[in-house]
Amino acid sequence: MAKSTGKNKAASITEPAASNGADMQVKQFNPVEAVSRFTDFDIHLFRQGKHFKLYEKLGSHVMEHEGVVGTYFAVWAPNAKSIVVTGNFNGWSRDTHHLSSRWDSSGIWEGWIANVGVGEVYKYFIVSNDGQHLEKADPFALWCEVAPRTASIVWDTWYEWKDADWMKNRKEKNKLNAPVSVYEVHLGSWQRDPSDPERFLTFKEIAVSLVPYVKEMGFTHVELMPIMEHPYPPSWGYQITGYFSVASRQGTPQELMYLIDALHQEGIGVYMDWVPSHFPGDAHGLYRFDGTALYEHEDPRKGYHPDWKSYIFNYGRNEVRSFLISNALFWLDRYHTDGLRVDAVASMLYLDYSRNHGEWIPNEFGGRENLEAISLLREMNIAAYTAFPDIQTIAEESTAFPGVSRPVFVGGLGFGMKWMMGWMNDTLKYFEKDSAFRKWHQDQLTFSLVYAFSENFMLPFSHDEVVYGKKSLINKMPGDEWQKFANLRVMFSYMFTHPGTKLVFMGGEFGQTSEWNFQQSLDWHLLEFEPHKGIKECVKALNQLYRTEPAMFEHSFSQEGFEWIDTQDRENSVLVYARKSSNPDLDLVVILNLTPVTRPGYKVGVLSEGNWQEIFNSDAEQFHGSGVINSGLLKASPDQWHGRANSVVIDLPPMGAVVLKKNPDKKAKVTRTK
Repeated sequence: MAKSTGKNKAASITEPAASNGADMQVKQFNPVEAVSRFTDFDIHLFRQGKHFKLYEKLGSHVMEHEGVVGTYFAVWAPNAKSIVVTGNFNGWSRDTHHLSSRWDSSGIWEGWIANVGVGEVYKYFIVSNDGQHLEKADPFALWCEVAPRTASIVWDTWYEWKDADWMKNRKEKNKLNAPVSVYEVHLGSWQRDPSDPERFLTFKEIAVSLVPYVKEMGFTHVELMPIMEHPYPPSWGYQITGYFSVASRQGTPQELMYLIDALHQEGIGVYMDWVPSHFPGDAHGLYRFDGTALYEHEDPRKGYHPDWKSYIFNYGRNEVRSFLISNALFWLDRYHTDGLRVDAVASMLYLDYSRNHGEWIPNEFGGRENLEAISLLREMNIAAYTAFPDIQTIAEESTAFPGVSRPVFVGGLGFGMKWMMGWMNDTLKYFEKDSAFRKWHQDQLTFSLVYAFSENFMLPFSHDEVVYGKKSLINKMPGDEWQKFANLRVMFSYMFTHPGTKLVFMGGEFGQTSEWNFQQSLDWHLLEFEPHKGIKECVKALNQLYRTEPAMFEHSFSQEGFEWIDTQDRENSVLVYARKSSNPDLDLVVILNLTPVTRPGYKVGVLSEGNWQEIFNSDAEQFHGSGVINSGLLKASPDQWHGRANSVVIDLPPMGAVVLKKNPDKKAKVTRTK
């Protein structure tokens, strides 16, 4: 019997030998043994599209056979005439180590080779039934060579995790009535080696500064843009060739695990971008893997993505469904990730996405919905939440497709949350306008509440909004320097006090002035300047407010948590609303003044009598504001205002946000403008 040695620690975490075996001394060849990790039930599940742990079967696995340690190889290639494992260990021979095709017509080729272990570099040399010669990386490889080299590497996922407390209790941090504030990070450009700006920091190196920074800022989670292997850096990771492999330019699987472990130990969750929508046409990748359209569709009207010039998975092929769902669960299982943000869901849902008339094929009912993709997403979510009930899946979905974040049993897609793209677009359009014209566009801020509770929405200011000439967040803001920073502070204040969870792309939190450039570090030197330090401190304070005030998160996805107080003061561009908790004593009143004009003695209707207190003001001096604050207690008077029986009078800061909270202290002392 063969037994896995998957718990044996990798002998070295250094880069393995490169894949040019011309000058190396070739080891004595060992034959390929007829060993299998598959049972008949595995094959049944695979062919039914129901095998969700294929990573335990396909790929390369170091294991012992008859007292000898070697590596078992298994690959799916039903149109292959022959497959040879070729690598450094056999001098890249195309004749030596032939895999055997299984008898059951599953299309799986397999075999075990003695004395091949962790760190060995390999590819599959495939001869197709029509005579094509192909060199392919292993679709299930756990690691691979640094581009432009393209070979796979025998590796494992053994790691001594130290995040047991987090894993035991993370359901409290991931539940839908908990505060979720996400810091979106592209690890290759968050920070580079200061002594060599061209060099990527490894996952382990970046943990030294990223973990304490995220903790200091008060974000509850990070979202890692794709860290799967992608040979083309300008794709930002969204053109994946190694779905089970970490990006080798930034380190080993164990180094990524170290980063995730370090974040968990500091109480920070980790979401990971997952890209089941398309893959590139690199010769060594999934494209025409066995000489046929194996993972994609043969017909380009279904199998080619015109926007990204890449290939669309065949969601109706059961073996491909097993591949994709296994991949989603792999990152949740082996890497302890706390959720998946699923990229480009809209492109999966519609057969005519970015296609003109005649360039797409309707579904069996004549419609435009991709029924196979819809079925896959539902099944993926069921499988993910069944295996890991304390995680979240989040859809980047930009259309009005119904029920994206509703359970499958009521007809939804089963995601936990959905990006609120409409809110993002409307908000940015509003804040890009000069304040003199905002009074005619207030509906761009109020409209989101018409549909805010139709899904479990996450509010994103993502990477897509600060590239390709769209400007950085700070430079989207109108006015002089002071107004730009005040605008950004009040826009973040609106975001954090609006219903829904939050996502901020790196750099926005300190007012990065240039557009995001994936080829270099963020401009950390800007924090030497007071306006940028002020933005950073403001976001930190908003995270603190969001995490500690139940009214901000208890009912993020329910009308119970929000109430308009006044939307009619268009002339002054002022909005007033309440965020509500299950305990009325913890309710908050939010006032936004969206022009750079101080408004002293502004009357605001409040939810109840008694004393109120300002607990946040985006114009505070520590945020580089002008210091128009309301200190002390504000006693509500019985003057009806905004349809409320009680009101308070405050000084509204210029281009500022104020948050008031009920104070049980009976003694009222009013102190307002500095």
